[in-house]
Amino acid sequence: MLQVGIVGLPNVGKSTLFNALLKKRVALSANYPFATIEPNTGVVEVPDERLGKLAELVKQEEKMALLPPLVPAVVEFVDIAGLVKGASQGEGLGNQFLSHIREVDAIIHVLRDFSDSDVVRAGSIDPSSDKGIVETELALSDLQTLEKLISAQEKDAKFAKDLVEKQKLQVLIQLKENLNSHLKGVSSNITKFSDERLATWYAKLPLLSLKPVLYVYNVSEGDYAERLNIESGILNVGKDNSQKSKFEIRNSIVISAKLEEELADLTDEERKQYLQEMGIEKTGLERLIQKAYAVLGLLSFLTAGPKEVRAWTIPQGTKAPQAAGVIHTDFEKGFIRAEVVTFTDLISAASYAKAKESGKLRLEGKDYIMKDGDVVEFRVNT
Repeated sequence: MLQVGIVGLPNVGKSTLFNALLKKRVALSANYPFATIEPNTGVVEVPDERLGKLAELVKQEEKMALLPPLVPAVVEFVDIAGLVKGASQGEGLGNQFLSHIREVDAIIHVLRDFSDSDVVRAGSIDPSSDKGIVETELALSDLQTLEKLISAQEKDAKFAKDLVEKQKLQVLIQLKENLNSHLKGVSSNITKFSDERLATWYAKLPLLSLKPVLYVYNVSEGDYAERLNIESGILNVGKDNSQKSKFEIRNSIVISAKLEEELADLTDEERKQYLQEMGIEKTGLERLIQKAYAVLGLLSFLTAGPKEVRAWTIPQGTKAPQAAGVIHTDFEKGFIRAEVVTFTDLISAASYAKAKESGKLRLEGKDYIMKDGDVVEFRVNT
C-alpha cells in the first residue's frame, strides 16, 4: 500500500489536514508546537467515479438484483511530528521526524499560508522560507547518510569486477555534489540510468530528498475561493506566467485544511450544497488525492465482475504481467494475456459483448504498458 507522510513546521495545519482526510478527528490539532509526537496513520480511499458506472454496467449485463461491491484504491497517510530548524542535528523532534519520514513512499509538505494571531507560528515565517527550512534539513540529513554510503561503496567498488558497483560509487558522489549545490541555491540535473540494475538500486536509496513531494499551501477559509481561481487560471491559461511558476503549481495545491476538517463533519449532501454556495466543484481532499497520484506517477486500472468492481494502483509504465501481480503474485508468473478495454469505450458500448463486437476489446501480451482507466481481465495459468 502506498504510504504518504504529511510533514512541515509545527502549527502549519498537518494534523488538521490529516483529520480532514480521514473524515474524523483522530490526530490532536492544538495551538502549540509538537502536539503530534508519535505519528498517526490512517487509510483513505481514492475517489473514483468510474467504479459506480462500471458497477451499473455489470449489474445490467449480469442481470443482478444489486450492484456488486465497490473496492476503491487506497492510500495510507501518516501525520508526522513537526520539524524545526536544526532537525538534522537532533533539534526538537528532529531524529524522530527524520526516521519516520524515511519509511514513507512520498511526502505531502504542508506550508502555512494563512494569517492568524491566535495560532502560534513556532518557527514559521512565510511559505517560501518555511519550504526552504524543511528542504535544507532533509538535504543536510541526506549528506550525513551519503557519507556513510560512499564509505561503504568505496570498499565494494575497490575489488568489484562488475562495472555497476563502480558506477554506484560515482552516482553517490554525484548525489553528494548535487545536494551541496542545492544548499548553495544552485539547481542540479536529475540522474538517469541506462542500466536497469543501477536504476533499481538508486530507487531504493534511503535518501529523503529523492522522495516525490507535493506542496500543500494551507490558506484561510476566506482566501480559499480566490486562491483556487488563481491556481486554475495558471494551470489552464498560463498567461503571463513563467515556465517555472507553471511547473511549481503542477507540484503544489491550495487547500484550506480548517475548512476541509469542518466539511468532514457534514453529510455528503450538506457538503455538496456548501461547496456549491462557495462556487467550488470538488473538495480539496479529492483534488489533493488525485494530484498526489499525478505527482507520484501513479495510475489506476480497473477490474469488474459480479463479485466486485475494483481499482488497483500501479506506477506509470507498469507492464501487464506486473499489473496482474498486484492482484496476486501467482498471476504475474502465470500470465498469458490481458483482455483490455478502456473505461470510456466500455461505457460507450454499454456492455462487454458490444465492446468486443466493435473491436474495442483487445488482447494484449507481456509487453503491453498499462494505461489509466484500463478495464482488464487477466488470463493466467494457475
